[in-house]
Amino acid sequence: MNAWYPEALALHEAAPRGVLFLCVANSARSQMAEAVARALAPVDVKVWSAGSTPTRLRPEAATVLAEVGLDTSAHFAKHVSAIPADEVDVVITLCAEEECPVFLGRARRVHWGLPDPAAVHGDDATRLEAFRRVRDELGARLAVVFGSPE
Repeated sequence: MNAWYPEALALHEAAPRGVLFLCVANSARSQMAEAVARALAPVDVKVWSAGSTPTRLRPEAATVLAEVGLDTSAHFAKHVSAIPADEVDVVITLCAEEECPVFLGRARRVHWGLPDPAAVHGDDATRLEAFRRVRDELGARLAVVFGSPE
């Protein structure tokens, strides 16, 4: 069993109605998590992503999400202050190497430290593979949160 599984299962059982994915730039991990969660979550669950220093959606994130049929054309980087704090019941921070932003609303906090694929150096294929690994890891975890755990 993966170390993250019990916490993902606990989130499934809590049936959150508002989920915020948070990291620094809101450019890769949190954007991918938002797209995957929107695809898996029930329609009445609100999903956001944000950052403490938002930049822009990384093109590599858009590319690897498109590979699995997820459209990011409406995605843009958002500051955490733009999120309606009173609608968030779960905050999932995704930072690994950097310091994660703080969310001041009253919500359950979960930390899934994932490596930043935007920090990977190398050719296009190497960089895209890093984004795919994070996308797939998020998909596995969010399938437990929003799917039918086995």
